[in-house]
Amino acid sequence: MTQAHWEQLIAVVNGQRLDKPLCGFIADSPWLPRWTQKASILDYFTSDDVWLKTNLEAVKTFPDAIFLPGFWSEYGMCTEPSAFGSKLIWHENELPFAAPIAPPGEKALVLEKPDVLSAGLLPFALRRLVRMRPAIEAEGHAIRFAVARGPLNIASFLMGTTEFLMAMQFDPEGTHAMLNVITAFLEDWLKLQAKSIPTIKGTMLLDDIVGFLGPEDVETFAVPYLKRAFAAIDSDVRLFHNDANGTSCASQLGGCGINLFNFAFDHPIQEMREWVGPKVSLLGNIPPRDVLAAGTPEDVRKAVSAMKTALGNDYTRVIFSCGGGIPPNVSTANMNAFLAEAK
Repeated sequence: MTQAHWEQLIAVVNGQRLDKPLCGFIADSPWLPRWTQKASILDYFTSDDVWLKTNLEAVKTFPDAIFLPGFWSEYGMCTEPSAFGSKLIWHENELPFAAPIAPPGEKALVLEKPDVLSAGLLPFALRRLVRMRPAIEAEGHAIRFAVARGPLNIASFLMGTTEFLMAMQFDPEGTHAMLNVITAFLEDWLKLQAKSIPTIKGTMLLDDIVGFLGPEDVETFAVPYLKRAFAAIDSDVRLFHNDANGTSCASQLGGCGINLFNFAFDHPIQEMREWVGPKVSLLGNIPPRDVLAAGTPEDVRKAVSAMKTALGNDYTRVIFSCGGGIPPNVSTANMNAFLAEAK
């Protein structure tokens, strides 16, 4: 992310009104290697050179877009679960999978906090950023975010989603103990990233499982742990991604310290503005798969135009994006159509 983009991002999050919409996209392995068509997904994960060239090509092709978090060192959903011992399944051109670490059951897992300096894929993810940082900065960009999957998301990978949701109801005490360990781990992991890379002044957490809960369970099982994780480091931008149901958590996000929310496309942006309140900015929300990926450039333009109309051309606390991360198969033409219509 360039300094100019970072300052624009801060401006939107702080509620400054812009004349034209700012455009930002969560971009990672589901889209980037497929978009360049120069390397497989496995090559993207395993080669620093491929990873760097792919990310540089994206920021150079779309200079008007902010990519979030920008130069994301990730291994699909596997990074954090690997620290707890998940078996990882890799594919040449599909995303990897982190298997649960225990047989199915309704009891929460008893976990030990991993050492973030040595556990799983964490050293590889961090070392890539540290090693590539000079090359990134030589191109006028900087690493701005400490990034992690959220506590409920990690728990769902370690147990299985259904099993974790059942544990909330049948073993709430054990679930809190498990989430407490996971959150302590996340605090360590976010702090290590910020300590290792001084340009980090943002936090990004991704946790779709929050969207599976009702408001009471969000308050009980999500808010305390999200609040702790987002408070781990001093951040100007605290970005939360949940493109499952956002209605049950929207009004509680501000209390977690979140000031930027990436949400599902099926929630109208003007309604989401009312739900989150005046202090949380929005990142969204045209349909990612059916329009940004599968639509024509004209379809994309119409969707962006409709969002501008819905907002009454008031772009305060809004960053134009899709309702989730950039999905596979989004073309250069469709990205350019989005950016052109936003202008």
